[in-house]
Amino acid sequence: MLVLVAPGQGAQTPGFLTPWLDLPGAADRIAAWSDAIGLDLAHYGTHADADEIRDTAVAQPLLVAAGLLSAAALTEPAPGTDINGTPSGAAPLTALGIGAVAGHSVGEIAAAAFAGVLDAPAALRLVRTRGLAMAEAAAVTETGMAALLGGDPETVVPHLEKLGLTAANVNGAGQIVAAGTADELAALAADKPEGVRRVVPLKVAGAFHTRHMGPAVDILADAARKLAPADPSITYVSNKDGQTVDTGAEVLARLVGQVANPVRWDLCMETFKALGVTALVEVCPGGTLTGLAKRALPGVPTLALKTPDDLDAARALLTEHAGHAGQTA
Repeated sequence: MLVLVAPGQGAQTPGFLTPWLDLPGAADRIAAWSDAIGLDLAHYGTHADADEIRDTAVAQPLLVAAGLLSAAALTEPAPGTDINGTPSGAAPLTALGIGAVAGHSVGEIAAAAFAGVLDAPAALRLVRTRGLAMAEAAAVTETGMAALLGGDPETVVPHLEKLGLTAANVNGAGQIVAAGTADELAALAADKPEGVRRVVPLKVAGAFHTRHMGPAVDILADAARKLAPADPSITYVSNKDGQTVDTGAEVLARLVGQVANPVRWDLCMETFKALGVTALVEVCPGGTLTGLAKRALPGVPTLALKTPDDLDAARALLTEHAGHAGQTA
């Protein structure tokens, strides 16, 4: 089974969207989405600097748009793809042999679109609301996040709690992301947990997936009540606990609650393994999740969509997987 995953905030880099806009119809899609959410995605994805795209209100819609755009490019010219962007439901993805989808943090909104729970415009409106609400919550107190490389979770997590920090992302493969106030993160840099090799500040502007994001939950819940989600038509793996989710209503509820609760990507990868993952593709801007998978899922081929130059290799991997699935069915 092939898994399609979408990265979270911090994966963005200046100009990463530029080569994708040269694909047929891509600029029109981005323009339509920009109009729908009142944000110039083309500008931020091509000309904005690192500080501009670090802004939560910008980074989140930009990442989801990039995920949807690259997934659409991967499936085209499959039927069911239109100017609004993402494939219509999961049909083109399943036709390519993709058996499950998941997203890290804000990437879950892209994954919900991949699974047919939300269409592209609804997903982008939701993530626009999410980004604005989380940026507002982050402005109350100076907070941030830092990745801890190495160390045993049984040692690292209690140490973080002692410092007042939250293990906001438990990513597996020897990586935990701590989140909290600037003072708490400074204390962490000066007092690393036993076994941790490095503490790396992340390119985010808040302590996401912690109590600091509580005010954003109510705003997002109100926006979610106005949506009419469909049930997933492809296996959807939630990063709340690594469980598969069968109803659109539950997917949406988890998207809302996830804002102020930890991401358990380690459990998602355990579920991929249990489902029989044979390969993993990460949509644009890929790299982070494939890196984790290489360490946590040894022997499973991975491919990150960074530029359109990666599409042929991704399609070849999909074809190889589809052929393998057909032989073993």
